[in-house]
Amino acid sequence: MTMSAKPMTDKKIQPASQYKRIMLKMSGEVLMGENQYGLDPATVKRVADDIKAVVDLGVEVCVVVGAGNIYRGVAGAAEGMDRTTADYMGMLGIVINALALQNALEHIGVHTRVQSAIRMDSICEPYIRRKAFRHMQKGRVVIFAAGTGNPYFTTDTAAALRASEMNCDALFKGTKVDGVYTADPHKDKTATRFDRISYMDVLTKDLKVMDATAISLARENNIPIIIFSVREKGNLAQVVQAKGKYTIVTN
Repeated sequence: MTMSAKPMTDKKIQPASQYKRIMLKMSGEVLMGENQYGLDPATVKRVADDIKAVVDLGVEVCVVVGAGNIYRGVAGAAEGMDRTTADYMGMLGIVINALALQNALEHIGVHTRVQSAIRMDSICEPYIRRKAFRHMQKGRVVIFAAGTGNPYFTTDTAAALRASEMNCDALFKGTKVDGVYTADPHKDKTATRFDRISYMDVLTKDLKVMDATAISLARENNIPIIIFSVREKGNLAQVVQAKGKYTIVTN
């Protein structure tokens, strides 16, 4: 019997980066590529390739992905649905995205675990902090699904929370632009990019990098937030090695 996937091996490599462990946060929209909704297999594979490139540098990786490509709780609430119900539906969408990313990673030889904040033992592990630590120490990518498990909290907040719990060296926020700008660069051609900006400036200037709860949590735990373009192939590994364009949010 032949197998299309490459053999997977647990491995530990000396990090070729200043970061030993990172959190990658992506919106669900990243995974839909040029489609209007859902998952684009080619884009999911490209994201998996980018994550593998970082793992191959010897960096421990955990991931939080949103569900905007499937269902957004706030949008559902705006249409008259109960906000709690809408948010739980969004959490289920996150699990779908997490399983898709897990499948793509394992097809290219990366050991992966999905841990959900809402128990669904038939398809993934429950979130257990010490277990997640051990997985990453063994070189496995851990994908945290279902947000925080609570309504009214965004996946940005979930990413900042898990990054704090996992003692991550940095939180990488993958967006459609290559950093934080003074204005929307797609609308204002005079907008300039910050190389570095403080947590407080992000909050006081209302720069929409992440929601205020996530920024405050990262600030409290002194976790730098690196904003970069996740839509460019290979960009994640470049930014992890302090190359290319990005913005660092820090003290």
